[in-house]
Amino acid sequence: MMNNSRRQVATSLATPISVFTLALFLSACSEKPPVVEDIRPVRALQIAAAGAENVVELAGEIQPRYESRLGFRVSGKVIARQVEIGTVVKRGQVLMQIDPRDLQLSQAQAHASVNAAASNLSLAKAEYERYRELRQKNFVSQAVLDAKDAAYKSAIANHEQSNAALNIATNQNSYANLIADADGVVTALQAEAGQVVAAGTPVVQLARTGEKEARISIPEDQVELVRQVKEMKVHIWANQSLVLRGQLRELSPVADPATRTYTAKISIPNAPPEVRLGMTATVSFITRADKNLIRLPLTALLNDKNQTAIWVIENGVVRSVPVQVGGVMGNEVVIASGVNAGQMVVTAGVNTLRPGQKVKVLNQELDVKAQQSASSSTEAGK
Repeated sequence: MMNNSRRQVATSLATPISVFTLALFLSACSEKPPVVEDIRPVRALQIAAAGAENVVELAGEIQPRYESRLGFRVSGKVIARQVEIGTVVKRGQVLMQIDPRDLQLSQAQAHASVNAAASNLSLAKAEYERYRELRQKNFVSQAVLDAKDAAYKSAIANHEQSNAALNIATNQNSYANLIADADGVVTALQAEAGQVVAAGTPVVQLARTGEKEARISIPEDQVELVRQVKEMKVHIWANQSLVLRGQLRELSPVADPATRTYTAKISIPNAPPEVRLGMTATVSFITRADKNLIRLPLTALLNDKNQTAIWVIENGVVRSVPVQVGGVMGNEVVIASGVNAGQMVVTAGVNTLRPGQKVKVLNQELDVKAQQSASSSTEAGK
């Protein structure tokens, strides 16, 4: 009996405690957590219109103005190759040789024909002179003398023909050696020793080192601008301090089918020896725009509903503004329309924003801190 009474007392005491604990728990759950405002840090800049001069830079490659594909003027079997790709050669240097034996035999045959023609010419001349004396004494008729005169003139023509054939054979014998026609660099080889080549088949590609030029690819929207430029500057990647003067020599009238760009050749008069073929070059030129340009970093652009847009900050909130890109200048883009000077544009962090997003501009705070530190250091110096 006593144990039952104790259990009843314990139960009656535990019930109020449980109810109190449950009430505290429910009151704690009913409290809402404080709302934290989502403010994204970004970098931004205020748009300022650039000058009317637009500097365009295009990458290219140093190439020779003249590059020849050389071949033998006669057919034959290649027996020697005297150069390798990259060999620097001088005018008159032997590049390749073909077997000269057939050419030598042709020359000997032509020489023998000349000797035979010379003998026939001597005989015809002697007979003509003898029959002319006989005609003067009226021992032969005029018809016989005319026949000897014709034979003599034919012998003269045969002798001249034989001499011409000998000259041709002599020239062809010299064609057994492929000679460099100018100072240059061997850039390609299309034949090896033992290969039989036909006359005129290119076997060596030679780039002349006298005149050099930079070849660049012009985008479609800048072709007319390039036509109006009279002077350009060429920078060599291997030596940034070297600035060369260039002139537009040739602009292709047809676009490349793969890249849809137009090839331009910029001549470099009096290029120094350190400008080597195949080097990377940057061609820069200045064009004038009809109005002031607005330039933005490439990082400020985003793709919004299949159109190019930027984030504009107004009263600490961003909104998407469609823009039209007018061109690329290095790491910047030229904005043709969509924004005006004086607006604040996000330049970093564009992919983490949404319309109406509140932002905090980081670089503005850095500028303020820099100004404050500069002013404090000035006061300390005083």
